[in-house]
Amino acid sequence: MKLALFAGVCTAMVTPFLDGKINFPMLQILLRRQMDAGIGSVVLAGTTGESATLSDEEKLSLFRHAKEFVGDQMQIFAGTGSNDTKHAIALSIAAQNAGADGLLIVSPYYNKATADGLVAHYRAISEAVDIPIILYNVPSRTGVDMPVSVYQQLAQLPNIAGIKEASTDIGKILRIRAECPEDFCIWAGNDHLTVPILSLGGKGVISVISNLFPEQMNLMTHAALDGDFDTASALQCHMLPWTDFLGCEVNPIPIKAAMAAYGYDCGPGRLPLTPLSPRNQKVLSSLVN
Repeated sequence: MKLALFAGVCTAMVTPFLDGKINFPMLQILLRRQMDAGIGSVVLAGTTGESATLSDEEKLSLFRHAKEFVGDQMQIFAGTGSNDTKHAIALSIAAQNAGADGLLIVSPYYNKATADGLVAHYRAISEAVDIPIILYNVPSRTGVDMPVSVYQQLAQLPNIAGIKEASTDIGKILRIRAECPEDFCIWAGNDHLTVPILSLGGKGVISVISNLFPEQMNLMTHAALDGDFDTASALQCHMLPWTDFLGCEVNPIPIKAAMAAYGYDCGPGRLPLTPLSPRNQKVLSSLVN
């Protein structure tokens, strides 16, 4: 039986920039804030961390710096996905050597791999590393919704821990639970579906909004994990204006703007991401005030 890597909240961290480079002092501030809020795991260089515009050297520097800072107080999951299997293998090995505790690997994008191709891709990566792997299904970005049959096969591999499921198909969560081993974990990939997925046996969420509200997300997920769905659902509803706002433009434009509004200036996103529109800046101001 595989042990769950984490239960509750794992924050999908923004990557702070200053003058176009990674702002490591701000990264330490953000990591300390997460630890102080009781968050035990973070993802670096995921979608929210602007992986698409980070070089491999920047990613590895991010992983090394973060792990050196947090030590054993927090798990660092490294985003090492690619649509080139050879590249994903090389980056995953390098992330393991840089101290990452685990990997978050998005399914190949643009190529539109077949089910057999997806299995072969992840199998090749899993055989190249020793640390745990979380699969990442986000069809709105990759163009492919990984089928449950792929999860069934990959769940047999010893270091495949589970799936960050960022589709919006709640029925799919039921199919995963019914057709995959009990120790194949499901983590919500969309903040607004956290409690519904936890109610169906999910282990937690890989969260964007916990960059901003880690304490509240921690309270909500653990209430659900403890079976207190009255509290959990009330908190989920309370967060709805914020989860709606974070979807108003492509992630991470809104969360970076919100972080700045709360005093955590993480710099603008890298092009082709642009600053939050004036219209949505007014929405943000209404939420903050």
